[in-house]
Amino acid sequence: MLRTAHFLLAAAAVPLLLAGCARSSGEQDARVTEQWLGRWNGPEGTYLDISGTPADYRLTIANLDGPRRFVGRAQGAKIVFVRDGVVESISATDGEATGMKWLLDKQNCLTVRSGEGYCRD
Repeated sequence: MLRTAHFLLAAAAVPLLLAGCARSSGEQDARVTEQWLGRWNGPEGTYLDISGTPADYRLTIANLDGPRRFVGRAQGAKIVFVRDGVVESISATDGEATGMKWLLDKQNCLTVRSGEGYCRD
């Protein structure tokens, strides 16, 4: 009987422990994306501006056609948003990973996809 009680107690504790780990991991991921707040510059006057909170990021992405606004959300160590019906994500990279020759020597960058990146000097 005592053995069964210990097993039941352990079985009940596992989901609680996992929930605590997920919450802790989610909080850590949010801290990562919160460090991205502000303006990130790309070539030829393009930029990415991030404001808001991990649950409700306000993204302004300016390309050569002008700025567009999106709403994003932290998901893992990324910000996920929808643009033109396509789910996109922003992640931390270096300049080489942006796939853009103008940013090759940069170390602190965000990339949406190869050929679309923004960096801070």
